[in-house]
Amino acid sequence: MNSLALQQAQRQSQTLTLGPQLQNSLKILQVPAAELRTSILKELQANPLLEELAINSISIDEYEDKPTEDVVSQENEANFDKDDFSILEHMSEDLREQYGAEDAASQYTSKDSERREYFMNSLTAGVSLQQHLIEQVEFNDFSEQEHEALLYLIGSLNDNGFLTEPISEMATTLQIAPAVVEKAVDILKNFDPTGIGARDLQDCLATQLELDGQADSTAARIVRDYFQLLTRRRIPELAHKLNVSIGIVQEAVKAISRLDPAPGRRFKLDTNTVVEPDVTVYKDEYGEWQIELNKDYIPRLRISHAYKEMLARGNLSKQEREFMIERMRSGKFLINSIEQRQQTIEQITKEILKVQKDFFELGITKLHSMKMDTVARAINVHETTVSRAIANKYMRTPQGVFPFKYFFTTGYTSEEGESVSNKTVKDMVKQIIANETVTKPLSDQAVVKLLVQENIKIARRTVAKYREELGILPTHLRRRY
Repeated sequence: MNSLALQQAQRQSQTLTLGPQLQNSLKILQVPAAELRTSILKELQANPLLEELAINSISIDEYEDKPTEDVVSQENEANFDKDDFSILEHMSEDLREQYGAEDAASQYTSKDSERREYFMNSLTAGVSLQQHLIEQVEFNDFSEQEHEALLYLIGSLNDNGFLTEPISEMATTLQIAPAVVEKAVDILKNFDPTGIGARDLQDCLATQLELDGQADSTAARIVRDYFQLLTRRRIPELAHKLNVSIGIVQEAVKAISRLDPAPGRRFKLDTNTVVEPDVTVYKDEYGEWQIELNKDYIPRLRISHAYKEMLARGNLSKQEREFMIERMRSGKFLINSIEQRQQTIEQITKEILKVQKDFFELGITKLHSMKMDTVARAINVHETTVSRAIANKYMRTPQGVFPFKYFFTTGYTSEEGESVSNKTVKDMVKQIIANETVTKPLSDQAVVKLLVQENIKIARRTVAKYREELGILPTHLRRRY
């Protein structure tokens, strides 16, 4: 008979725990320069021992004296993270005000103020579709019921800007006559952007043509009466139905293609900030490639001399001394983390420049395949460090501004042994189709054969995949008669 019994056993295992300082170091590595400044300013406010140097001041190494032996010995004996020093923090704020005045002139300049103002003004906030429409309601004079119905309609729009709820249901919900709701719909359709408040894509396109004064045009007739043929691009059949030439139908289809199929999409809330490249790669006057890191948003920091002198005098209590040493260590760790971040980004940029030199010289068609682990081995760091370092960061190049991740891509090897990025192959597919004859568009297999002539061997399904990612229609839908 088996019986259950409790037993004690020892087991040894290893776990990785990230301390607050290491977590902060990883955050510094990962965020772009513009966002990093916000984090640094918060640390400046929290740590009274940190001071910001003016951009054009002398170097930190020249400015600082070597720490006294007394300060070094006190750093080694300090014990951290045990007590709450809220009282000492208040004391530190007072001392900061006292000693801050003497260095104020050297810490901030008019250029610093301009950079701060530019940084704050660069933040963007998107306007939602609902906000845009409500403003138009408020600037016009409507009856109370129309006003109520319009606000309800605006709140009922989907992401495309369409109304999907029947008028009868909306009237029941609002307890308003259906005729009033229907009138509110007509009013909404005259708002900006044109096509808003439509029932579906067909209604949206027809409304845009009508508001543009083309209610009786061939394009409007196609949308209104032969929408299914339009979606299937049956040009000859449309010409027969309308009793017009194929050329007239093609011009009408071209006019329809310029309409906005989803007027609400462009008002989707955008919380992105202005892209500020972290690195600029350029050629100097001698034709040599140079790498310049963006330091405009990264303050230059140092440990306050005033507090270091207070430590050196040795007339602080044990708690005061330990608190100040802990903050000194924290400040130095932050300074070192920023320096390490800049060095890592510069090393990664050098490797990108080495592998992708043809891209910088000749353009995106010469982008080579490149992997993060290759760069990681080259600069002697872990692959995850490279991934964090390039996250959310951009590089300004002679070809334009690109995210760092753009340069890391899989690819193919040509018959000549040259590695080709899949982005380059995708661009080649785009160029081949752009140069095709519109009356005889190329099939995916024909594109494959043309790529073989460029020493690129890929499968037909890969061409089809790239074509779909590029938003290019299949062969039969690209044909023009």
